[in-house]
Amino acid sequence: MESVNAKYVSQKISKTRWRPVSHSTLQQPDIFATGSWDNEDNKISFWSIGNHGSSALDDGFEGDPQLLCEHKHDGDVLDLQFLDQDKIVTTSSTGAVTIFRHHQNSQTISVSQRWPGVHCYPCDNAPCTGVVCSSPEIVTVGEDGRIVVFRADQEGVVRVIENADSSTIHAVTYLRTTEILTVNSIGQLKLWDFRQQSNSPSQILSLSGDRVPLHCVDRHPNQQHIVATGGQDGMLCVWDIRQGSAPFSLMEAHSAEMWEVHFHPSNPDHLFTCSEDGSLLHWETSAQSDMPSFLQGGRNNSMISRSAMAPAGGNQSLISAWLSGDSSKGRVETTHMLPSQTLSVNSLDVLGQCLVCGTDGEAIFVNSQVPV
Repeated sequence: MESVNAKYVSQKISKTRWRPVSHSTLQQPDIFATGSWDNEDNKISFWSIGNHGSSALDDGFEGDPQLLCEHKHDGDVLDLQFLDQDKIVTTSSTGAVTIFRHHQNSQTISVSQRWPGVHCYPCDNAPCTGVVCSSPEIVTVGEDGRIVVFRADQEGVVRVIENADSSTIHAVTYLRTTEILTVNSIGQLKLWDFRQQSNSPSQILSLSGDRVPLHCVDRHPNQQHIVATGGQDGMLCVWDIRQGSAPFSLMEAHSAEMWEVHFHPSNPDHLFTCSEDGSLLHWETSAQSDMPSFLQGGRNNSMISRSAMAPAGGNQSLISAWLSGDSSKGRVETTHMLPSQTLSVNSLDVLGQCLVCGTDGEAIFVNSQVPV
């Protein structure tokens, strides 16, 4: 807890994302972007936790976020993703999708590309709720139930799936290079294969019983068939999309809506969630001995197959830990990562040992010593 730095920024923060770092270096991230919402003038901002442009006279101590530059944003920032080291893509409550370029030499931001009103109802714009990028491809989803595909190097829209959903699509992620997953407001997870010209999903999974809206989704970085979602009831759901159409496990997480879920990108035995209830949780699957968890007894371990093991070599985790996860057996430990909060934690991102989150309390929290 001592390693958490708080920065009060006079705007409600809707999204936070670390700038990617080179895979070839062991460098920790030092720049992140934020977007705001529900303010008179919304902004996107770039921040540094290194010594970029901050003078020795600054009051800030090491790790204290320093504002590098900011730019006005039309409408609420509903999602934000880095396209590459210099460019971010934002989605807006106005239905627009914008690429901003961060000029690091001059610490300025410019609009590189903008697609206004790509998400819309017959008579009005519809909020564009989510975006995922795999440069140069950009995929967005919206309240209008549309999926829209762009390329950063093309002015027009590449593809639109008009009636992808009859309800609001809340979030999107890549499953594989040509496949995406979306989650919607009636508890469904849909798989889309862009190699098909069909405008129908190739697979639909859903929560049984109450159709609880799902707000967020993330895919395990090494094992693409493992997916985590969170929604209005605050539950953490882990899905194995190879097995059936319902979640593999449900774990009580938060007492209100879960806004984001993220596997740690390089150590996916660790997972992070944040919520309207003001908390940010660190989840860790823990085997009770040095023996890999998939060899231990426990429910559903008959479902663990050879393909559920991480690639040979490296220190990649065994995803089977999530597939045998059962918090009642002590296999999953949770830790609160923030001091007591009352207002919503809207967004988080984790990279290396660095965690950043943004809140409705107009604060950004940075922890650069995450135990992963």
